[in-house]
Amino acid sequence: MAAKKRKLKLSNKINVNVKDKWERILLDVDKPEVPIEVLERIMIHLIDGTKVNINVMELLAEGTDPEELEERLNDKLEQLDHMILDIDFFVNIDGVAKTIQPETDKILSKL
Repeated sequence: MAAKKRKLKLSNKINVNVKDKWERILLDVDKPEVPIEVLERIMIHLIDGTKVNINVMELLAEGTDPEELEERLNDKLEQLDHMILDIDFFVNIDGVAKTIQPETDKILSKL
């Protein structure tokens, strides 16, 4: 007599409360553009060795309009392009999870 195969009931939700999972996901994704609302900070490395740190989360928490901040940053980066060696964008993992989770749940609920 053949043994019965047990079917595992899989949850249709991904547990994204674990920060490590989101970090791994973000490392695997090509990010040509990142919404300013999920940026933690920006570190600008100038050719003379100077580093400029812009705390985006703090500016947004103080009430700066996200669109205005993004526009001002883009304008300033464009003006200083000849002096910039590199730019590091630090993403707020918790902010990404909160932004993406509702959409993830919606998509997976249809499976």
